[in-house]
Amino acid sequence: MPTLGTAQFGVRTFYAASHPHDKCGANGLPVTPNSVKILGRFQYLTSLSHHRLCQYLDITKTKHECMIVVSEHHPQTLKEKLKSVGSFLEEEIIHTGFQILEGLVHLHGSNVIHRNLGLENVLLDEEGNVKLSEHGLYYMTDYGADVSFPIGLPRYMPPDVLCSGPVKVDDDSGKCVEPLSGPKSDVWTFGIVLVELVLGHQMWSDLGIQEKLKKVLQFVKSDMSPFDVLCQDAAAAQKLQALSLEMRDVIRQCLTVSASKRAKANDLYQHPIFKAERAKAVPPKRDFTMCTTELRCENLELPTYEETIANEFSDDHLSQRSMQEVYYLWRLAGGDLESVLKKAGMSKTRPPVNLLPCFGILDGDVFGQDRDYAELLDYTVIKLNQEQLRHRLRDIPPSAFYPRLEDETKQPDGQQLPMSPSSGELTTSATLPLIIREKDVEYQFHRIILYDRLLIAYPFKRAHIWREARVDIPPLVRANVWAALLEVEGDIQGAYDAIDKETPTATDRQIEVDIPRCHQYHELLSSPTAHAKFKRVLKAWVLSNFGQYVYWQGLDSLCAPFLALNFNNEAMAFACLSAFIPKYLHKFFLKDNSPVIQEYLAVFSHLIAFHDPELSNHLDGIGFIPDLYAIPWFLTMYAHVFPMHKIMHLWDTLLLGNSSLPLCIGVAILQQLRDRLLSFGFNECILLFSDMPEIDIERCVHDSIKVFCSTPKSATYRQHARAVKPRNVEERPNVSYYSRDYNEMPRTELSMEPIPMDELKGEKCPRISAEDLIELGELAGAGFSRSPTKKRHGSKPMIFIVDVRSLEDYRRGTLQGSINIPFQTAFSPEGELVPCSAVSTLNQKRSQVIVVLGNRGRSASNFANELVRLGYTRVCVLHKGIDVFRTTGLIIVPPADI
Repeated sequence: MPTLGTAQFGVRTFYAASHPHDKCGANGLPVTPNSVKILGRFQYLTSLSHHRLCQYLDITKTKHECMIVVSEHHPQTLKEKLKSVGSFLEEEIIHTGFQILEGLVHLHGSNVIHRNLGLENVLLDEEGNVKLSEHGLYYMTDYGADVSFPIGLPRYMPPDVLCSGPVKVDDDSGKCVEPLSGPKSDVWTFGIVLVELVLGHQMWSDLGIQEKLKKVLQFVKSDMSPFDVLCQDAAAAQKLQALSLEMRDVIRQCLTVSASKRAKANDLYQHPIFKAERAKAVPPKRDFTMCTTELRCENLELPTYEETIANEFSDDHLSQRSMQEVYYLWRLAGGDLESVLKKAGMSKTRPPVNLLPCFGILDGDVFGQDRDYAELLDYTVIKLNQEQLRHRLRDIPPSAFYPRLEDETKQPDGQQLPMSPSSGELTTSATLPLIIREKDVEYQFHRIILYDRLLIAYPFKRAHIWREARVDIPPLVRANVWAALLEVEGDIQGAYDAIDKETPTATDRQIEVDIPRCHQYHELLSSPTAHAKFKRVLKAWVLSNFGQYVYWQGLDSLCAPFLALNFNNEAMAFACLSAFIPKYLHKFFLKDNSPVIQEYLAVFSHLIAFHDPELSNHLDGIGFIPDLYAIPWFLTMYAHVFPMHKIMHLWDTLLLGNSSLPLCIGVAILQQLRDRLLSFGFNECILLFSDMPEIDIERCVHDSIKVFCSTPKSATYRQHARAVKPRNVEERPNVSYYSRDYNEMPRTELSMEPIPMDELKGEKCPRISAEDLIELGELAGAGFSRSPTKKRHGSKPMIFIVDVRSLEDYRRGTLQGSINIPFQTAFSPEGELVPCSAVSTLNQKRSQVIVVLGNRGRSASNFANELVRLGYTRVCVLHKGIDVFRTTGLIIVPPADI
């Protein structure tokens, strides 16, 4: 994305053609509005960055199918310059013509046809360099099929375009059938522009549209070349014949009636007349590519002395930022496109009642209503004022534009961590709710500047990115930050291109059925362009995992957030999806995924009982089990049940946690709905979850983190979770004990082992490993600890151990700090705990994690189930019983008086 420099932002509007309200497509569904089609096709134009093109930035759809387009703008046009200077010298024509060709060559190489070229749409920056504008209108409107007006200026139209007639649209698909103007139509227009520069005025400016069209069509009837026809005009002959032979040859090659014989833009670019210009031409700078095998510093150039001096004494540091950043900040600073248009009188204000026809006939035709001229193309450009943004950023020091990344401070764990601006002058803002931070222009400015520098240094600054993401992720950089968190790197484009996404497969039909139902409220994802991208990315994933995984419904919902963020980079969307699924949904897309899902749901049930036994008892009592509502949650990581803006905030946190965090998010959702669920019966619960009720997503995130941090890691152990992946431990910072999966920890005799499914379902409480019991209790000193974030030195133990074996077994050996409540005599006939000193101690320790210790039989799990029934929170069972400690030396003989 180019820097702002001296450019301004310009706003243009046009209206998409409206469909009849009752029109349906071949599939029986309502036809996609043309405005939505335009929205999808426009996104590609934002990826076209070239120093001879005005950069497209944004498009917005408003009422009455009005499209608002924001792009780079410069106040002077070639038409205005021509009017002021009269005519150009041939050297100036060569220079200007070459720069126009540079833009056309890049457009045609990107499969975009300008079709709207003219003196009015050739802008000049402050240095007099060419910037082509309006180059995307023909492409984004599907070659004119989605609008009610012709695209292109009549005097610049080639004869082949005029003779082919109006655009033809297929009634079923709504796509343009013919004609499709080729790139050579721009070459004709380029020739007309050169002639006008020679003449010093616009051709046929005093004629009406019909007369102009007749003039162009005369070239078809004449036996002479169009250039010779123009030379017959006495007013033009002298200037045209005074041109050099090479210049006349260029114009002749452009103004050729037959499109097949007309030169291509690239051929003209190589013409001898432009040899000197080609030698002076500066190659365009490549945009930053985050994941590539190419040497990113290959074309790195240090600034010249003059550039260094100019930047050093320039106070306009904002002009050095990318246009995308500045426009994003402009919106945050209060910029509103619709209000700008209203002030300029460009909003459509004709009341709908005045658009009703006077009468209609039975055939459906209506009469008596003139055409609404507001729906025609308006070339008016409104400039966006940047003063409000600059006023908001006036107090920001120049050093903030270039934050240091290597300031380091000593952390408690001995690691060297970077200091973030969020921990300095932005501390106050960082504590505000996320929705406020995302609207704070100054806060977003600091965060974007910092992330921009970190992402440029990816993957070397991966650790810094992880730590900054724990604060928040600005929406503008979310796509690349997510890729960094998922550790995407390498030649992702080459890997994606190597997959055959066009050959039909058995899953195509199911994918085509699922895609139109995926986030259809989202205008961008509902566009035909998005549907085509969806299909390619999903097919690529299925084919790349062929023989291991299959396509399951819900995969499209998983793909949606990545595609929405990387709409112009399918390879990145595919790479992120491919990294996300193994981490959070390992084995979920097996052909027979029942054991995987059943284990996941069982662990989820244990977590509910662990954190909210009252709710767990109620849901179990009415038979409302997770199988009835939670499968879509986990299979799509909540992407199917939440709108896109909530998914973005939720996944910002999800990507920082391990594979058990989704379980904690599910518990947090139930806690938000707790009061209603406790008062509902089975039918009411089914209705409640048939359409996900409103959830405060920020509260959900905070609650899920609390659940996550208060749950022993081994309590969420799953045998089907991803196995240990060989890696360099320095690749990602060990920011927390909770950031890595339990399966990634070194395995010992004290670790968890796979549990049979019938046992797992028969238990209400999670199991805890001996490792976690040692870690969270007082069974070992600091030297044994591997998770300093869990328990600080000198703090009270988080674990309280209840030994439910017989008194004789207890006295032979137990763990330090445990109490003995024999299971056989623990409960009265009424199901209550029999009062005793041990029970009193248990009640005093209810705030801690209660670990039930027994032998390898069922007594420990049965005792734990009874505690859950009585409403005790955070109850778990020691996996493998006390026998696991026989070789550790941690078993002690309790005092004789116990």
